[in-house]
Amino acid sequence: MIIVIEGIVLCAAFTATVYAMSRNPIKTLYNYPPKIQERVKSLEEYKDQIPTRKNKLAAKGVAMLVFAFLLSMILRYINGYTTFLEAFGLGFLLWTIVSLYDAIVLDIIWFCHDPHFVFKGTEDMVEEYHNYWFHIKGFFIGEGLALVVCALAGLVVQFVF
Repeated sequence: MIIVIEGIVLCAAFTATVYAMSRNPIKTLYNYPPKIQERVKSLEEYKDQIPTRKNKLAAKGVAMLVFAFLLSMILRYINGYTTFLEAFGLGFLLWTIVSLYDAIVLDIIWFCHDPHFVFKGTEDMVEEYHNYWFHIKGFFIGEGLALVVCALAGLVVQFVF
């Protein structure tokens, strides 16, 4: 039962984070399909607002480290896990729950159909905004990242706490 509660809480926290970031979609440009990214980069209106790839990678790296630490705290102090395998296993399960929720609910159902996420000057790119495969591939990329993050969380649980 605790796993269900943790999954719901993490999905809610992730939704709140995505919602806050979505208030200024240009900051999440690299979460859009490539053809939309290219069009937005070519539009004069957004020229000075586009984040660099370097900033994107740095932000994602920091987010992964913060998430690994928070996940290890949850796994150790809420679930009582003390071994790498316990922490890695549940951490990966929780990550997968949130990642599936993100891909299906936030990306395919919400993002792909909410006009708020459409950049001015890309309104004709409906097919790209409805590119579900882009979000499904993102899920699998996220699962690869989960291996690293959950391994870090498992190591922290095993050796730090």
